[in-house]
Amino acid sequence: MRKRILIVSPASARENNGNWQTASRWARFLRVAHDVHIAGDWSPDDEPPDLMVALHARRSAAPLAAFTDAHSGRPAVLVLTGTDLYRDIDTIPEAGASLGRAQALVLLQPAGLEQLPCALRAKAHVIYQSAPPLRPYPRTGTERFADICMVGHLRDEKDPLTFIRAACLATAPRARFVHVGGALDPALGAAAEAAQRENPRYRWLGALPHARARQRLKRCRAMAITSRMEGGANVIIEAVTSGVPVLASDINGNRGMLGEDYAGYFAPGDAAALARLVDRCILDAAFDALLRRQCAARAVLFAPAAERAALRELVDNLFLAAPGAHLPTTGHPHEHDA
Repeated sequence: MRKRILIVSPASARENNGNWQTASRWARFLRVAHDVHIAGDWSPDDEPPDLMVALHARRSAAPLAAFTDAHSGRPAVLVLTGTDLYRDIDTIPEAGASLGRAQALVLLQPAGLEQLPCALRAKAHVIYQSAPPLRPYPRTGTERFADICMVGHLRDEKDPLTFIRAACLATAPRARFVHVGGALDPALGAAAEAAQRENPRYRWLGALPHARARQRLKRCRAMAITSRMEGGANVIIEAVTSGVPVLASDINGNRGMLGEDYAGYFAPGDAAALARLVDRCILDAAFDALLRRQCAARAVLFAPAAERAALRELVDNLFLAAPGAHLPTTGHPHEHDA
């Protein structure tokens, strides 16, 4: 029996951020067996779905509350973002209330479980995001530049200023710092423009379509993620599944993605430490090889088949547990999906 699923995503295709990528990918995974729609909101005047998936505890608080109040017997899933886990659920009452309204909580990496109240951890599920693997870019060793990229819109949580400052501190002759992302904060956009004028090592490409951004990432020597908070950055997955090692701020969300023993961490906000990692990645072949081995070992976690199976299992179990609901007992609705 096909069910109607609504994915509430405050982000839009125009924003092209991690939340939107998650919403569109999950819709694709679930449409094989269900009728799935993506919307930015929901009200009691709208047709009620059989199940709601809400992305973002704060930004989706109103539609999640309206749905659970109007249809308490229908399941709701809340996907927690980095700003939810590491700020909003402790400081914004509406975000904290969202945790109790959902029948299931989804975290995008396991370290985030530490941020939840103990009483809520039993209904939390870890589902790693995924990306199709890309064939690693062939390197000849004669490239003019060794590009280190940052992929993320310019906003405070992503801390692009650390990346900009590191571009002034790296000493490897071929190092070039390339930033892909739109200026959501005008002041940070102005800082990027000024850095591009003043430092030939730094290039700001602005926002790019997702496919172009990933192809640009694939050609880079390494990717830097300088964020102050992350729920489970999709860009880490896209780097790892393209054979590009990651240089990551040492925060809970990044450790949940890359593992506790990963060698490519630097202290958040420490531009000098990031610059040293960049130099080492470019100049020290053994260190570069270590990062690549460690990233390759994580790639199995980020396979589309794994994310798809975990998501479908969660949804099927919620429907089975819903009052008066059932799924067919003969065959499996996904058995013919390649």
